[in-house]
Amino acid sequence: MCFSAGASFGAGVVLSVIGVASIKKAKSSSQIIFASIPLIFAVQQFTEGFVWLSLTNPNYASLQKVTTYNFLFLAQVVWPIWVPYAILKLEPKERRRISEKILVVIGSLVSIYLAYCLLAFPVEAKIVGYHITYEQSYPAAISNFCGFLYVVATIVPPFFSRVSRMWMLGTTILISYVITTLFYEDYIVSVWCFFASIISMAIYAIIYELNNSNRFEFKNKTNEISKPTLT
Repeated sequence: MCFSAGASFGAGVVLSVIGVASIKKAKSSSQIIFASIPLIFAVQQFTEGFVWLSLTNPNYASLQKVTTYNFLFLAQVVWPIWVPYAILKLEPKERRRISEKILVVIGSLVSIYLAYCLLAFPVEAKIVGYHITYEQSYPAAISNFCGFLYVVATIVPPFFSRVSRMWMLGTTILISYVITTLFYEDYIVSVWCFFASIISMAIYAIIYELNNSNRFEFKNKTNEISKPTLT
């Protein structure tokens, strides 16, 4: 969250609740991977809460480096691979899985490159106004292209999926990214996570719908089998 330590910690609590509820609804390992997204968001928000504290409270100054790197690791290295992989694991249509696999490869390349940059180049978190900005000295030319691939890996996969209501996730991520880019361009890494709660609600809705529809189909098949046959 981009406003204060309290806001970040509060968001972390809300996201944890949504995450636990989503995982409880999950019925398979593939669903658990997808349902874990809100919990990862929660960890990210708690981490940025400590970034805030390290920048505003001298007692927490020693945490600045580790919390900054942890936050950026989640934001830049985890998401490009986790989002397409989690959606791939849910995909029931083989044709769609081919497209999703390509997006996983793209996300993997983005994650590897950003992990390298995170280790090879200096990064620094600063408070500017009411937001945290993360100053990163990554190579500009490659980073711009990598930024485009990051967007592809994290926004496009839901629109290729045939899972019920997955379009809600893609639309939510896309709208949040557009708003952040237009109004908070200098703080995009931090502010985009403001929309994590809405995105997480979409995750819960998808898991809920997925299992309810499966239960409905199973019930219908059971009823059809149990119907007496007229001879």
